[in-house]
Amino acid sequence: MTLKPVLIYRWLVFLLAAGYCIRTLIFGGFDAFGGPFRFLTIWALFMSFFAASRMMALMEGRSDKRWDGFVCMTAVINTMVVMLYWRLYFADPTSVTPDGQLAAWHLEMYLHLFGPALQVIDTIFIHRSYRRLGPALVWLLGVIVTYLAWAELVVGPMNETPEGSVTSGLPYPFLNNLEFADRLTFYGINLATGLILLFVFEGIAWVVRRYLPAPAMP
Repeated sequence: MTLKPVLIYRWLVFLLAAGYCIRTLIFGGFDAFGGPFRFLTIWALFMSFFAASRMMALMEGRSDKRWDGFVCMTAVINTMVVMLYWRLYFADPTSVTPDGQLAAWHLEMYLHLFGPALQVIDTIFIHRSYRRLGPALVWLLGVIVTYLAWAELVVGPMNETPEGSVTSGLPYPFLNNLEFADRLTFYGINLATGLILLFVFEGIAWVVRRYLPAPAMP
């Protein structure tokens, strides 16, 4: 892979992330407390934008900081979002959407498929991340715990909808049908999933570094 294709790829990733971040801020809906930032998908989107901006800065010589831990964490969170969203949607569309209907196809495909895939590809094949897992683990645990605290302690108490059989206000409808202990179990399972994904990506990245030449960089 030569410099030009890498540069084009990264500009594509950056501009798509930037465009959808701007769209979210304008059309994301702030009628409920927390607005679009109630959802982990939007956290992943803005983290992808920041990661893409840092990769561009590194490539263009405007920074020498690699942000490996943050980049790895973002790839894992993005993958978790894709897995969780589609698994829950296909089991029960109303569990993750207000009316069981998907949003505009381009938005759904970017947020829950192509956007995360583009970011993961960069981390493994271009940025060559996953060399030191310590920072990535700290970032991953920190973001997940922060988001769960935000959802449980702030978003839930500050909103009356969506309503469930147990509680109300939590960002995803299905969470409001779970007792607190069941929600903790669900959170724990997904935290474990994130840790497993991090080690899986590390293994894939090791194989890539060993057997594929690194892309030409400035």
